[in-house]
Amino acid sequence: MRFNELPIPELVLRGIADAGFNECTPIQEQTLPTTLTGTDIAGQAQTGTGKTAAFLISLFTRLLANSKPAGRPRALILAPTRELVVQIEADAKQLGAHCGFAVQAIYGGVDYMKQKNALLDGADIIVGTPGRLIDYLKQKIYSLKDIEVLVIDEADRMFDLGFIADLRFILRKLPPFEKRQNLMFSATLNPRVMELAYEFMNSPTKVSVTPETMTAERVEQVLFHCSRKEKFSLLLGLLRRDGMARTMIFMNTKREAEHLHNLLNANGFPCKVISGDVEQRKRMKILDDFKDGTLPILIATDVASRGLHIDGVTHVINYDLPQDCEDYVHRIGRTARAGADGKAISLADEDGAFFLEAIEEYIKAKIPTEWADDELYVLDYVRTARPKRVQDLKRDKPGDKRGNDKSRRPVARPLKKTAAVVAKPATTAPLAEGEIKKKPRRRKKKTAPAGDQTAAKVNEQV
Repeated sequence: MRFNELPIPELVLRGIADAGFNECTPIQEQTLPTTLTGTDIAGQAQTGTGKTAAFLISLFTRLLANSKPAGRPRALILAPTRELVVQIEADAKQLGAHCGFAVQAIYGGVDYMKQKNALLDGADIIVGTPGRLIDYLKQKIYSLKDIEVLVIDEADRMFDLGFIADLRFILRKLPPFEKRQNLMFSATLNPRVMELAYEFMNSPTKVSVTPETMTAERVEQVLFHCSRKEKFSLLLGLLRRDGMARTMIFMNTKREAEHLHNLLNANGFPCKVISGDVEQRKRMKILDDFKDGTLPILIATDVASRGLHIDGVTHVINYDLPQDCEDYVHRIGRTARAGADGKAISLADEDGAFFLEAIEEYIKAKIPTEWADDELYVLDYVRTARPKRVQDLKRDKPGDKRGNDKSRRPVARPLKKTAAVVAKPATTAPLAEGEIKKKPRRRKKKTAPAGDQTAAKVNEQV
């Protein structure tokens, strides 16, 4: 189905053409005929299938049909992560370039007053994370009374990140569900998500686009088994052999991501890390460098596994296999986007092997295994020190007696305060040399004769 076959306004069609889209994806083909009529939708589709364009086209169509004076927000889009908010804002400005709507992104980690002033100036469409949206809402910086379209993107991730309480707070501030259109898109429509849909939506139509395989068709998957000590030497050999131009490497923890960052930079592979602790402006700068090709390798935790559309990602490497099966699908979905080809490489060590069976059961496919030759392992690489843990940094503060001692010997702690013990004076003289201490003789108790005992009892009674 082509977009011009649907009842889409001309201004929106111009934005679609500028973006280079001609034909609908499966999720767009199944949802747009319904959403363009004003019906609520709960849609499910795998990552990278065009969910964002599906709800943006419906949103613009409804706002153009109901012309109202600008000033208060008319559409609200909720997303779980900052990176996804920025991505949706960019897509909204591209698809709605000819519609004349003011789009404003609201999320934490950036200039607080700048976003506040933007809301005070007026925004037609707000895209944001729940936390800062509630902050401005409580200050009455903006109002939700005129919201005509509500979009909840990655609803299952909202539950995973603990945003459900904040989400319900915002939804209760909106007009009644029958006076607005509600669009919810998610990678999975589990019972928790559907309960939320039936509570805050107006009899939504459930649309599910689930292919035979959960992963993208053009992703070539391969799995290497190796020990934990051999992982980096194998990774280094793969990078040198395949010459990966634009690669994303996913880790499970921030500390291990920093350690891998130091190792790769020390061995001639420039890279940077994105995690939850990195300042938002720095995260956006790193993403921009990676998108324009300045940065060849990006190391990330699962904060970057969803919602990011980066063209030209040739390889995705799971240095750590994810504990959540869904995260595997989202990670490798960063490559082979928009009809391109890509390769996903996973390294399974002693710990990651335990997650492999659940992942293969979820994706309904067996990941092809490839055994690395000895020549692929790089042994003569530069070693770097592992980043310290938080508790180690606390121990290394100035004035701490434990310090940064390499021996790491235990420190004697002061005894607890107890009652003072008074030394008893010696009752006997010290022994002379060679003298043996004699044991004291036990004295037998004297007992009176039976007659005397009877007389004593009689005297006591008298």
